[in-house]
Amino acid sequence: MATLVIAAHPDDEVLGCGGTMARLSAEGEDVYIAILGEGITSRYDDRASADKEAIAALHQRSRKAAELVGAKDLFMYSLPDNRFDSRPLLEVVKTIEELVERLQPGTVYTQHGGDLNIDHVVTYRATLTATRPMAGICVRRVYSYEVASSTEWAFQQFAPAFHPQKFVDISETLETKIEAMQTYASEARPFPHPRSPESLRAIATRWGTQVGLAAAEAFCVVRDIS
Repeated sequence: MATLVIAAHPDDEVLGCGGTMARLSAEGEDVYIAILGEGITSRYDDRASADKEAIAALHQRSRKAAELVGAKDLFMYSLPDNRFDSRPLLEVVKTIEELVERLQPGTVYTQHGGDLNIDHVVTYRATLTATRPMAGICVRRVYSYEVASSTEWAFQQFAPAFHPQKFVDISETLETKIEAMQTYASEARPFPHPRSPESLRAIATRWGTQVGLAAAEAFCVVRDIS
């Protein structure tokens, strides 16, 4: 079966599980990415006045990042940046349901529900609703990932707190993750920002040392049906 990575914004997919995607694709897994939000329009007072060329360039970088991590396909949608809560939850749920029905993934990675960013929270809730474990559902495993500069900045004040139980060895694919993140020139920041290359390596090293690895990505287990 395939793996589907669901992200609210361009770059969340790389920050959350770029190394895992690169490893899975290298091992022969079909990896698909869905990015629900258009990205960056919240930086404008009026969404309608957002620079269309800048948005198009951001989406092109998403395609480049997907290629770098070996994704089989990338699906992009246009939910309003940092305004997911302005849309009915059912709209987001149905978008994910349609994709799950089409791709039939056995594993889904999604945003973490205790993040600071409201779009991450809506994405998490919608994913859990769209993949609810009814008889015959293809999705057997659902994991949530952290996003540097959102998950940790919630300071575990929002439930659920990020307490990972699953760790993926990305010792061989960490630099691919860094390279993919560097394609997002408008989203990267210099050290000591959490999205800097130095910080991303430090985060991977931190999780790795907790489980005896050189580098790892960490995930909360929502559901794992054997």
